[in-house]
Amino acid sequence: MKWPVKTPAIIYGGFMEQKYIESTLELMDFIQDSPSCYHVVSNAQAMLQDAGALCLDEKQSFKLEKGNCYFVTRNGSAIIAFRLPQKEATGFSIVAAHTDCPTFKLKAKPEITNGSPYTTLNVEAYGGMLMAPWFDRPLSIAGRAFVKGKSGPEARLVNFDKDLCQIVNLCIHQNREVNKGYEYNVQRDMLPIIGLGDDKVEINEMVADLLGIDVSEVLDTELFLYNRMNGSIWGVHDEFFSSPKIDDLQCAFSSLKAFITAEDSESSKIQMVALFDNEEVGSTTKQGADSDFLRQTVHRIGCALGFDFDKRCALQASSFMLSADNGHSMHPNYMQKCDPTNKPVINGGVMIKYAGNQKYTTDAYSASYLKSILTEAGIPYQMFFNNSSVTGGSTLGNISTSQFSIPTVDIGAAQLAMHSPYETAGTKDTLNLTEGMRAFYKV
Repeated sequence: MKWPVKTPAIIYGGFMEQKYIESTLELMDFIQDSPSCYHVVSNAQAMLQDAGALCLDEKQSFKLEKGNCYFVTRNGSAIIAFRLPQKEATGFSIVAAHTDCPTFKLKAKPEITNGSPYTTLNVEAYGGMLMAPWFDRPLSIAGRAFVKGKSGPEARLVNFDKDLCQIVNLCIHQNREVNKGYEYNVQRDMLPIIGLGDDKVEINEMVADLLGIDVSEVLDTELFLYNRMNGSIWGVHDEFFSSPKIDDLQCAFSSLKAFITAEDSESSKIQMVALFDNEEVGSTTKQGADSDFLRQTVHRIGCALGFDFDKRCALQASSFMLSADNGHSMHPNYMQKCDPTNKPVINGGVMIKYAGNQKYTTDAYSASYLKSILTEAGIPYQMFFNNSSVTGGSTLGNISTSQFSIPTVDIGAAQLAMHSPYETAGTKDTLNLTEGMRAFYKV
């Protein structure tokens, strides 16, 4: 990570308060430095270590001391951090978000020529995305590789960090009907061009060159496309910003910042931030919200503190979680898609999300608990319901509570163009989220 922020806020027009500009710029730096879920966790780990957190290993016994901060990772793509209070713990205060975003994943042996002078890459869809905005943008490749090590496979982060490939549109003259609607076929339409000419392109060789090893040492890779466009603050009063991966790195970043800066709290709760992977594909992985990662970590903390089963159950019953994942702002061109009486807007404050079908966990108690905290802290909030005729998305809250059942409220920031490779949100809302989460940690 590169701190402080790279882009000086002075370049903006001065309409928006400086604190909001600085928070947004810091988020955009985090996103730019986090081109894959593995980079998100690596950067989260660096932030936590800079704040004094100690690394635990899932394969080793937890040895904990009151007042200290710890973190543990799983699969290199999920991380849980927690801070023990100086006094006797009375429960857990948890904020959960996710590290992954919809994108395209490279398959093995991805290079395709088929007699063409072009080399394209064989990809598959990861998560549900808006496909049309992926065309004609500078793309690169990032993820991780496993290489031969002295005691077995070793993981290495991979980021080519250059304009490397592009998914190129077919011109209007050869597809006159495209503006009347088109169903994209990933295997045919979404393959990025990476090379031209006689030079043979081999991704594994490129990975080996990047890592400074022989190609024979590359055992396997997990690589994804990512949008190379920088984030941008825009609008007459600098009220908007656009960036890749706002969903859900805005919430992931805010939860980390809130956790780190809440260390002066007098709370008797064990403060925790959990960043899961694979939310965009259902969370049913060993590092997802539907895994035992949170449940095991919580119970291991209780065991390390000498709590018996009854005490650990009491701690769970006294706990609370914020499931943090962005939601939809009212769209000015599609107002009919919005709920008639609950119309959240960008910069309207922390979004509290409800759903009668229980896709969101919020109920009257959990919402009231959070509303009282936000009101006391002076943090604005707004409510989100799906239009009853429009099926909404799900998130990790209700999945996580199937593993560790505690009162939970689903929150996020209002945004536009969700699951586009270049999304839009509000310049005020990163700080609103961070301050709201920090207030929650201090209770």
